[in-house]
Amino acid sequence: MPLSRTLGSITVTALTDGEGAFFQPRAAAFPHATAAHWREADRRDPGSVTDDGQWWLQFRSFAIRAGDGPVTLVDAGIGPADAPAASWAPVPGRLPAELAAAGIDPTDVDTVVLTHLHSDHIGWAVTGTPGRPYFPNASYLVQRAELDAAESLNPGLPAGLVAPLRAAGQLRVVDGETTLTPAVRLLPTPGHTPGHQSVLLDAADERLLFTGDLLVHAVQLVDPDLAYAHEEDPTTARKSRTTLLGTLTTTPTLLATPHLGTPFTSL
Repeated sequence: MPLSRTLGSITVTALTDGEGAFFQPRAAAFPHATAAHWREADRRDPGSVTDDGQWWLQFRSFAIRAGDGPVTLVDAGIGPADAPAASWAPVPGRLPAELAAAGIDPTDVDTVVLTHLHSDHIGWAVTGTPGRPYFPNASYLVQRAELDAAESLNPGLPAGLVAPLRAAGQLRVVDGETTLTPAVRLLPTPGHTPGHQSVLLDAADERLLFTGDLLVHAVQLVDPDLAYAHEEDPTTARKSRTTLLGTLTTTPTLLATPHLGTPFTSL
């Protein structure tokens, strides 16, 4: 059964689509991390390192549901065997089975927030040939800055993702901070990609941040200044990470992360 957390009437469920070793040594992914950084990161998140020192990462989406109402899904995982992430991620993913185990049918999802358009976050967004939205009743929310950069992020995105969502009338473009419900807000956190966004949930005097790839490893909790080699704009990514994490330290906050060893981590 997928892990979940409850904030008032809202249940947040972590849905693991897959897991596997990263395609390069973690020292190459975080070239400025020191031995002391790694020791502390491994203490905080021992599930993210293998016995031989490889970076073992999870690939998760998260479902937000108030009572038995419609579901908001944050990110769409690595996808089926023919998904864009197949060249490097452990496809096929198991998101459909995870949803079923959580009592969620794809038709229950009315909103899909894509934190960004990297292949391991969009895998189940559009599937099949010809491509169709996997969640038939959902609006798919993407920041305008991300959509504008889609072709530069991956030349296949305009035809493979954007066009099918537009054709189905299910693409919703947002600009900057956006309130989805009284409890859920989209926060622009650019840098990892031009239009990266995170999701903040405030409910029952508790706070949960869905980070997307604002941070991708516990080493960036040890030192938020540490750049990740696969950020489009490391300087902007660092500013987004340090600013938002610094702001949240004033209130107890739980982080919901796609790639750390455990889905929920206290800030």
